[in-house]
Amino acid sequence: MKTLNKVSLRNQTRKAVVKQTDECISPSVLGTGCSSENMKIGKKSLLPFMAFTSRKRQQMAETEPPDGAGSGFPLLKVAILLLFSYVLLRCRHAVRQRFLPVSARLVGHSGFSHRHLSEPGLGILLESYYEHEVRLSPHVLGHSKAHVSRIVGELVRAGRIRGSPGPISGGALALAFRGDFIQVGSAYEQHKIRRPDSFDVLVPLRLPPLVALEPRSLGTEPALAPAFHSCFVCALKAPPSPSGTSGGHWLRNCKPFADSFCVDVRGQRHLSAALVLRWFQSHLQRSLATVRYKLEECCRVSLSPGGLEQPPTLHILPCRTDYGCCRLSMAVRLIPAVHLGDSVFLVAPPPPPSPVGPLSELPGGLRSEALWGVNTARQEQKLLGWLQERAASGACYLKCLQLLKALRDLGARGLDPTAAAQWGHILSSYVLKTVVLTVSLREGTSGPGWEEAHLSECLEELVQFLKACLLGRQTLFHCVLGPDGAAAEVGPLPKVLREAAPVDLLAAFDLHARELAAARLLSTWRRLPQLLRAFGGPRYLARCPSPWSQRSQGFPEQEP
Repeated sequence: MKTLNKVSLRNQTRKAVVKQTDECISPSVLGTGCSSENMKIGKKSLLPFMAFTSRKRQQMAETEPPDGAGSGFPLLKVAILLLFSYVLLRCRHAVRQRFLPVSARLVGHSGFSHRHLSEPGLGILLESYYEHEVRLSPHVLGHSKAHVSRIVGELVRAGRIRGSPGPISGGALALAFRGDFIQVGSAYEQHKIRRPDSFDVLVPLRLPPLVALEPRSLGTEPALAPAFHSCFVCALKAPPSPSGTSGGHWLRNCKPFADSFCVDVRGQRHLSAALVLRWFQSHLQRSLATVRYKLEECCRVSLSPGGLEQPPTLHILPCRTDYGCCRLSMAVRLIPAVHLGDSVFLVAPPPPPSPVGPLSELPGGLRSEALWGVNTARQEQKLLGWLQERAASGACYLKCLQLLKALRDLGARGLDPTAAAQWGHILSSYVLKTVVLTVSLREGTSGPGWEEAHLSECLEELVQFLKACLLGRQTLFHCVLGPDGAAAEVGPLPKVLREAAPVDLLAAFDLHARELAAARLLSTWRRLPQLLRAFGGPRYLARCPSPWSQRSQGFPEQEP
């Protein structure tokens, strides 16, 4: 007890001395209640107690932070994060405003009402949708095409070197790769949309020297269904004999080739597209096995076989490519092609778009295995180049073609798989390209009507022309195999094409299916602003709620 009393007395004495010292050295009380003697006492005799007190205060400051220190730093972090988020949003808004027309950027400085600001017009929606959903990056597309050229070139060269150890022993009278390939399709005509992940390549075949073909168009066959009016048949033709002898010797020499690649039609041997396609797939598989190890340095390659009328597809999966920024999985359709002359090729015919009865019961003794289609991709590329040379600097016909294909994709939303497939067959990319070429050739692209400022008007004109073709008010002819085709602009054509009957691209579809397609096309065009706000462009252009179902995507129940 005595010890405790001594300790408490000592603590009270220290507190009193510290209090007196603080009062003496405080600036607020200097000169009012503290004398010089007290100051001397505080400086000399009370110095140890001041040191002790400062050490205690320092320890307390280290163990117990002052009030508000724990909450001030999180508030500062929150403020910095909010400021950083605001800067990011402003930068994002500025970047997206860069892709809008000048008129849309100046809307805020004009006297438009709030209604015009909250509901952008069709022109602004089309521009935004084109920039964000349709247009391809030229950088990525160029790298993808270069990568495809490298892989396909290696494969075709390997197929040419290997020869053809196929169904004919020795390969003297068998087919072979010519050694080159021809790039066709929208990716090489500057109107591909969305992703550069699919390409079409023609692989020309070399016939044996003794084999000559005599192609003939089926457009004049009256009993044949309209779906086959664009097909051709190729009969084997004996070369002229200089000695005037019969062709029996030639028939004996060509018998191995005829037995392997030909079928009998009306008592004459015809080259079979199905047999050629079967040989082509097996030869590609052997050629791929030769170069697979070499290609593993940059990618993984696989080949999926096609059907009786579909070519095989080469799948390219990125592994370690030279183009690190463009690592896309690509599908390349390798199409066997037989050269007729003047850059015109015969290819496997497309499948019929609608049921036309059993193919084995074609009239006139025809067989489906002997049917061929025609590919005029080189002539169409020349025609597009000719239009581009004649067009003004700001012509938008290719942009209209891309938006027309995007409009077709928007119209397929909400359809069941069967109806969507029928919609895609009727409004195929080739049909839409022919529509643009027909309207461009009829009106010309050098006038002011095809400028960027009239984009929505040009697109509406294309939609109206396509509707008229679907309803039978206009005829959509093949751009090369038409009555007034562009033969003068695309250069010379083989005689068999010059003498062929005009081909109507929509004649293969029945009138009911075409009427449904026309009705849905108009419905899609009328509701295009709603579809663009809901499914395309930046989110600040969306002024309507998102649809809850596929059927509510702008199409009422009573419309097709």
